[in-house]
Amino acid sequence: MRKLHVIIISLLLLTGCTKGATEPIMKESESAVPSVKIEKTFTNPIMDNGADPWVTSKDGTYYYTHTTGNSIRIWKSKTLTGLSDAEYKDVWFPPTSGPNTSNIWAPELHFIAGKWYIYYAADDGQNENHRMFVLESETDDPLGTYIDKGMMDTAGRWAIDGTTLQKKDGSLYFIWSGWEGSVNVSQHLYIAPMSNPYTINGKPVEISRPTYDWELNGTPTINEGPQVLLHDDRIFVIYSASGSWTDDYCLGMLSTQMSKDVLDPASWKKGEKAVFSKTADVFGPGHNSFAKSVDGKEDWIIYHAAKTQGAGWNRNVRMQKFQWHADGTPDFGIPIAEGIPIPVPSGE
Repeated sequence: MRKLHVIIISLLLLTGCTKGATEPIMKESESAVPSVKIEKTFTNPIMDNGADPWVTSKDGTYYYTHTTGNSIRIWKSKTLTGLSDAEYKDVWFPPTSGPNTSNIWAPELHFIAGKWYIYYAADDGQNENHRMFVLESETDDPLGTYIDKGMMDTAGRWAIDGTTLQKKDGSLYFIWSGWEGSVNVSQHLYIAPMSNPYTINGKPVEISRPTYDWELNGTPTINEGPQVLLHDDRIFVIYSASGSWTDDYCLGMLSTQMSKDVLDPASWKKGEKAVFSKTADVFGPGHNSFAKSVDGKEDWIIYHAAKTQGAGWNRNVRMQKFQWHADGTPDFGIPIAEGIPIPVPSGE
């Protein structure tokens, strides 16, 4: 009888162990709660201070610059959202004498014909003497050394915010904001042909002047900060309008076809309305540049805006994704307020 009891107890113990072994053991990674992909976001501003932002990219690296006033500084980053914490270097300081000693404004970095070029506005301490200047890289590194190639020939007139347009046929053009004469009455947009990245070899042609109500806030009246945006066979020039010190600073748009003669003013069509302007929370959005996301799938606009209503030139730098209308024109939407979570550019 005692032997039978031992056998029964052994069978019961064996059955219990078998049942326990066959029950699934839930690992921590196999939670009953469905997994949720957390979307990475950022908030504006991406730079706490700054104006006239410019971004370009090459070989998977972004290069950024903006107005510092007394130097040209280049930031280097693998992502757009990483610009604020990125490596940087002051690649150029103005000379102590000459026409480009002071008020270094709106530098832009361009890679043209195998070299880096920096276009910037400067004067000799007197605003009426502002002109455009260009630097040429001595190395393949945009954070390297530069040679001063001198003043751009803008017909001897006041000039700022220079940028380049290169068509598919390789022809190169310079676009800038300038005065019609020698007096600060109004800033217009001009274009001229270039024989190389540091030489204008033709007469300036006016392609825009302030005409609509949204362009006429502040005195003098202003069209400035032209930026080229290419899409399919279309050429867009997105520019800043109204006084940069006003809450009404905004973006307008010129457009033409790649096949058109860009030196013919009749080739350009101006939009009747601003394409990016203030909201109840964002004031003075303007002077922008454009960039693709890391994977090349998204289009982003980088711009400055006033920190608060009435802040004037106290500005910071922001960015957001934009789309395209069915007719092939850009749709920038409205400026996104500070502190609102924005999904990071795709590929980051």
